[in-house]
Amino acid sequence: MSVNPMAYEAQFFGFTPQTCMLRVYIAFQDYLFEMMLVVESVILKKLDGFPGCKISPCQIRKSTEKFLLFMKEHFDKLFSKMEEVLLQLVLNVPENVLLPEDKVHEQYPYTKEQFQALQDEIQQLQQQYRAEASAGQALQAELEEQKAVRAELEKILQWFDGLDNICREHGTSNFKESFAFLTQNSKKLQDVLKDVEKKSKRIKKHDQLL
Repeated sequence: MSVNPMAYEAQFFGFTPQTCMLRVYIAFQDYLFEMMLVVESVILKKLDGFPGCKISPCQIRKSTEKFLLFMKEHFDKLFSKMEEVLLQLVLNVPENVLLPEDKVHEQYPYTKEQFQALQDEIQQLQQQYRAEASAGQALQAELEEQKAVRAELEKILQWFDGLDNICREHGTSNFKESFAFLTQNSKKLQDVLKDVEKKSKRIKKHDQLL
């Protein structure tokens, strides 16, 4: 069998010529084996009509195998010649023939150097695309973070608006004055809390003495 890959022929036919020839060879070989079995069975039937014949079925089988080997050797030689002719004249795409899907190469021919330059450019564009995609993801994450911060700021502004309304209800219209008012009340509450804690400690000590 031929060892030439014949890739262009495989592209055109949809199968490798060597595969085609192998299947033909196997089909012929199977037919030859079947034919020899038929011949053997016919000989055995003919011998049954001659009671005095001294040829045994075992001898017939040996003769059949010997004849089959002889036929196979000649068949292999003939098939080798047939394969060479078919691969060269029938299953071969001439060098001057260009397949329709490869017409673009004829219109836009490129040298190896030009093709390599295109490959390098494609690789650079891919790297640039990855970098831009990574930057886009970073920007998207930053936007999400800004949205979260904006939401927190809006909550704080709403809290200040509510605080300003409370202060207005208590007669303070200026936010600074309102904040000072709240600070003073907070200090007073802290002083009251400290006083309550001191009194609580005194009561505990008095109860322990009793």
